[in-house]
Amino acid sequence: MSNFARLFTYPNQAQFKVAFANNIEIFLVTFTIQTTLALIISYSIYRMKRGQRFVQVITFLPVILSLVVVAFMWKMFLDPLFGPVNTFFNKIGHENWAKPWLGDMKMALPVLILIGIWKSVGFSTIVFLAGLNGINEDYLEAARIDGATELQIFYKIMFPLLAPAFTIISILVFIGSFESFELPYVIGGVTGQPGGSTTTLALLFYRLAFGTIDAGVSDIGLSSAVGVILFVFVGIGAAAGAIFLQRREVTL
Repeated sequence: MSNFARLFTYPNQAQFKVAFANNIEIFLVTFTIQTTLALIISYSIYRMKRGQRFVQVITFLPVILSLVVVAFMWKMFLDPLFGPVNTFFNKIGHENWAKPWLGDMKMALPVLILIGIWKSVGFSTIVFLAGLNGINEDYLEAARIDGATELQIFYKIMFPLLAPAFTIISILVFIGSFESFELPYVIGGVTGQPGGSTTTLALLFYRLAFGTIDAGVSDIGLSSAVGVILFVFVGIGAAAGAIFLQRREVTL
């Protein structure tokens, strides 16, 4: 218990609060943007007459890439001096758009979240697409015969029947957001640069357990306390979320 007491006293409490707040932000932003994008993309693919396979492959391609490779790739793309993103803005005459994307404390975490969404949105898209393809066409045809518009069909029939897909995606995004480690580690290093703004609970756990490059001092007790809290929070949160969401699922 002494380790938990030390974790919630200064200065350990400050870095724990920052890491926990970052994980909360990662989850909320990722869930909102990724789920919305995946739903739009999957419905667009579902409605396509041609080229479905090609669009599915393009959408899912980032998912099969290693997260470490993705992190290094985007780190090079967003390099403030030599990265193609800032180079492009400079060439088109919008130098004010060129930013130190991963060097600004206010910008680093949102950019990191967007990179994670780019990496994972394909998986959510495939899950939603599977749900759409699993809907019985008889329900849709009956609604069209009754004069329902495509928007009404989507909102009144398709959307409720996608509840199981929402459950899967919600739980996986929640778990993934609170276990976020590789992306913050590669982009911000073990100290969560710049200024600890990209620190997550998993990164804090690693830093306390193994120390940093500058100071190799480790604290296994504090690290264990963070690990236990993370395990319990994710376990209880995922279980509670699954129970709540499953009760809202529609079955026919």
